[in-house]
Amino acid sequence: MKLIVGLGNPGEEFDNTPHNAGFAAVDNIAKQINAKFSRRVKSGGVYAEGEFAGQKVVLLKPQTFMNTSGDAVFAYAKKYNLKPSDVIVLLDDFELSDGLIRARLEGTGGTHNGLKNIVLRLGTTEFARVRIGVGEPPKDQDYATFVLSKMSGERLKNVNLGIEKAINLVQDWLNGKNIATTM
Repeated sequence: MKLIVGLGNPGEEFDNTPHNAGFAAVDNIAKQINAKFSRRVKSGGVYAEGEFAGQKVVLLKPQTFMNTSGDAVFAYAKKYNLKPSDVIVLLDDFELSDGLIRARLEGTGGTHNGLKNIVLRLGTTEFARVRIGVGEPPKDQDYATFVLSKMSGERLKNVNLGIEKAINLVQDWLNGKNIATTM
């Protein structure tokens, strides 16, 4: 069993925002495998179970808001008795051009508060992560406003292409391939 985590913020008002690229990625995986997310938030997240790339998986969307995503990841890893190496996290990254992907098998949380919280709660940096580039904010907009603003046009198109690449990397990871790359 593997845990595939998409980071984002709960609520329709955050759909199609840069910060919800991870949610969009696991939603797309759920559609591909015909899995439905539960409405239960007992452990701080909604989840779906299924099979993806020949592996049993749990798809998780933490409902604790971005900065405390680690609470739900820790709870589900414990619930399914998973090691950190059984976890992959999909998240946005404004330091990468929109649509660019950076995948690593381990590493720090960097500037991403959700990822930093997962590192804190799991007590290790040894879990896979795929960063989905959402690009820099316009010069007149701060980062917090940018990541919570709706995307459209070319940026949305590029981020969606990045999400597709991220899903392909998740499949590679499930098949035991080294996914460390930037593309």
